[in-house]
Parts: sequence; structure tokens; C-alpha cells
Amino acid sequence: MREDLEQIKKRISLLDYLRQRNWTARRVSAREEFVGLCPLHADNRPSFYVNPRKNVFYCHGCGRGGDLIRFVELAECLSFQQTIAHLQRGFAVAHDSELLDKTADFFQTQLHRHPEAAAYLQQRGLFDAGLIEQLQIGYAPGGNLRAHLRGLGYSFELLLGAGLISDQGRDAFCRRLIFPFRQQGRVINLYGRSIGAAFPHRLLPRSKGGLFAWESVRVFSTVILVEGLLDLAVLWQAGLRNVTSAIGTHLTSDQLSQLCDQPGRCVYIAFDNDANDAGQRASRLLRATLQRTGLDARILTLPPGHDPNSYFVSGATASDFLALVRQAQ
Repeated sequence: MREDLEQIKKRISLLDYLRQRNWTARRVSAREEFVGLCPLHADNRPSFYVNPRKNVFYCHGCGRGGDLIRFVELAECLSFQQTIAHLQRGFAVAHDSELLDKTADFFQTQLHRHPEAAAYLQQRGLFDAGLIEQLQIGYAPGGNLRAHLRGLGYSFELLLGAGLISDQGRDAFCRRLIFPFRQQGRVINLYGRSIGAAFPHRLLPRSKGGLFAWESVRVFSTVILVEGLLDLAVLWQAGLRNVTSAIGTHLTSDQLSQLCDQPGRCVYIAFDNDANDAGQRASRLLRATLQRTGLDARILTLPPGHDPNSYFVSGATASDFLALVRQAQ
């Protein structure tokens, strides 16, 4: 328990913890302290002081003070044991996200070191270097991730628990383009698109989170929803930045809620026009679901056998795609 306490106090900054909860403060002139309104009582003038170096607080209004653990006890009305568990959960999430960040960074460095990855991007019609950087697309050649992360101090058990390696120590992603999923600035999952004969799609065994890149797409009153991330990438490359993806045709309740966060939004469903009609059946079901929520949902019909990515690779332009949007029903 003592080791856990020391780790929490060392790794979690009280000032950062408060700022994540929207506490605003100003630096006290010529002192290593910050002052703001007290989060523990109805304060009408700044009386709550934080010393980041010592990682402690004191309020001159209510007379309470202490370290991070004491603050959480008071703010969340938790016992000491509950507070430790609460902070450990938060620490584990941050540590896990840090691991996925390091993994995504490593895969980005691999993208241009392997000619097969660059050739695959060209084949799929994705050539805008700035966009590839913006989407943080990487490449997993396989066989080198474990050694890299072990060199950064991550244990076999941690990599295994995150789903990055198998029980035998083999990389979970091999010969795959990698797209990191971010939520509130943190990587929460990784999607791998096979460039070879393996099953095309792979996600880590955890939540895929919300709609892809939703933080930048949510401002639009008209949204285009596609199945895959390569579909999204070529449409963004063509200048259509109101495009998002659920990674497949099934939307979670959270993703549905995101689409509904702007009343009256128009959603164009641009799923694959498969030979077996699977994409169009899914489109019709989703349109009915979205219409029941009050959204204006329409189905964009691509030429037979095409998804948005292959449509652009075949020579279509943004104008051609927008013509299909205008015809959507």
C-alpha cells in the first residue's frame, strides 16, 4: 500500500488533476503557488492555493488542506481506500494511453521505412503527405514492436494485457497500416488494415470509442458516414472534411448519440455497394434508426461493386461524389 501511495503522489500532479476538472487559477506573484476559487465550498473570491512543487493545497476560506489524496477524499466524498482505488484507476487509464501513444508513434516512424506500405497507400489512392501525417497513419511490419516497447520499460505482461502481443510474444499487428483512434487527445485504440492476404480488419480488444475524428467533424450540420478509414481518408483528401466513420456498418449507442448531438443534422450514409447487398441493407436499417431520432438520413448509392475508396481510385472526382450526394434518398 505504501508503494502504491508513493507512486500516486509521484506520478499524478494535483495541479493537473484540478485543471482537468476545469479549475482555473493564476500564479501568485513571485511565488511557486497558484490561487483560484475553492472547489470544496461556495467561494466568491480566490482563496484556494496550490503549491505544485510540494503537490499540496490549502484553502484560507474553509481551512482545509492536504495532498492530492486528501483533496479527492473531500471533493468526491470517498473513504481513504476508495480514493486510492479511484486514483489507481485513473493512473492505469493514463498509463495505458501512454503505451498506445508510444506504439502509434513507433508505427508512424515505420511507415516510410517499408516500401510495401508506401506502395499500398499509392494503390489505394492516398498520396497527400500532409493528410497522412494529420491522420497519424503508421505501418506495422511485424516482429519489431515488442523489442522497441521493452526497451522503453514496458513489461511483457503489460503488452500482453493491452493486446499488442500474443501469448507467444508475437506482434498483434503484422503487415498492416495503422490508424490510431483518439478521444480527448488520448489514443484509445488502434485499427490495423492488412496490406496482404490476412483478414483485412483488426482492432485491439477494447472499445473503439466514438466516431472517428468526431471532434473535428461534429461542427458540421451535414455529415457523410462511411464504413472504412481508407474511405474517409480519400474523401478528406478530396476536400470533403465532413466525413466520419464507425469502422463498419454497426453504430454503438455512443456513436448514435454523437450523430444526434445537433438537432436537424443531415446524415448521408455512404456504405459499400456490395454484390451481396450487405452494405445497402445495413444502410436502410441505419437510415430508419436515424430517422426515428429526428435526423434527416439519406442513402448515397455508389456504382455497383464500389466503396468510396475504390470509386476515387477508379478516377472519380469530388464533383462526381457530390453529384451522388445530391441524388441520395
